[in-house]
Amino acid sequence: MSLLKIDLPFKIKQPILAVGADIKSSLCFARDKSAFISEAFNDLQILDNFKKFQRRIISITQRFGSFPRIIAHDKHPEYYSTKYALSLTKVKNARLIAVQHHHAHIASCMLENKLMNQNVIGVAFDGTGFGDDATLWGAEFLIANYQDFKRIVYLKYVPLLGGQIAIMQPWRLASAWLYLTFGNNFLDLDLDFIKRINKRDWGVLEKMWKQNFNALPVSSMGRLFDAVAALVLGICWVKFEAEAAVSLEALASGYTAQPRGYGFKIKKNGRAFVIDPTLTFRGIVADLKNNCSREGIAAGFHLTVAQMIRASCLKIRDHAKINTVIFSGGVFQNKFLLKLSLDLLKKERFHILTHKILPCSDAGISLGQAAVASQNN
Repeated sequence: MSLLKIDLPFKIKQPILAVGADIKSSLCFARDKSAFISEAFNDLQILDNFKKFQRRIISITQRFGSFPRIIAHDKHPEYYSTKYALSLTKVKNARLIAVQHHHAHIASCMLENKLMNQNVIGVAFDGTGFGDDATLWGAEFLIANYQDFKRIVYLKYVPLLGGQIAIMQPWRLASAWLYLTFGNNFLDLDLDFIKRINKRDWGVLEKMWKQNFNALPVSSMGRLFDAVAALVLGICWVKFEAEAAVSLEALASGYTAQPRGYGFKIKKNGRAFVIDPTLTFRGIVADLKNNCSREGIAAGFHLTVAQMIRASCLKIRDHAKINTVIFSGGVFQNKFLLKLSLDLLKKERFHILTHKILPCSDAGISLGQAAVASQNN
């Protein structure tokens, strides 16, 4: 199977193998002024996929004649790609370089657009990535270059109640946001969503939250979309990640009038800023109770997220005097959101770069890992 070749704007000092993330991710072999990207692999936790991943590493390194001494991998300790990278050091005498998930997203888009090592505003939106504080990230505004990054703005945390199962049961996320917004009174709201959830199940989840048991904090735009989709569409269970968010985008895309955004706050928290969408949920609930068009509510939420992006980028530009904005991460597969966001930032005269060759999803993350590793060895 052929490899996708990408010309690089600078020379790689030592060959690098980047092993990507865990689901729908690729491999990258970089040397001199070229990077070679493999096809994407499905979930590496499935044995057949993991074996294909291992065989592809062997075939790539054989093609280029030697095994590289530098291996770049994700920081998530439970990713199978990370575990495999760790195992390789025992037999290949290779040096490992761990790269934060969202830093890799931004670096991949920078490299694809042939930027040299300069500071950019990186907007990385996805489902989840392992953060430097050992929580789950996924709604990141970074000041980034190839060497390093700083997290400047992020979405308010909400617990992933029950762990990964909450991704397949987005009613848990919606309930958590409603609880943050209204307290336990959210159960008295006259909404179709409230009628669909099991109150006893919520009671168990609330106890888990209060006892901090299996309730890892998550700051994720993908999970926020899941929560709003559950609330607006009544989607309480899904068969695959982002199914609810895709349905919400489809609903919003059918709205032909000018959408109206909802409120939100951006609050200072130490050296960073936190986007608080509880006003957004208050507005959505009010519109649902008033029997407003669900298409209009979905479109209004998309516009609100685009307005969050504009406000956050303006805040960073005012502080750091950076005008180049990079978009990456799986959430930007949402074309409706992407267009709204680009339109708002263009009006503010930002220089905006997006993926043109690789997908914005994890399929492009290995290129970013190689880029970061090249500047840190």
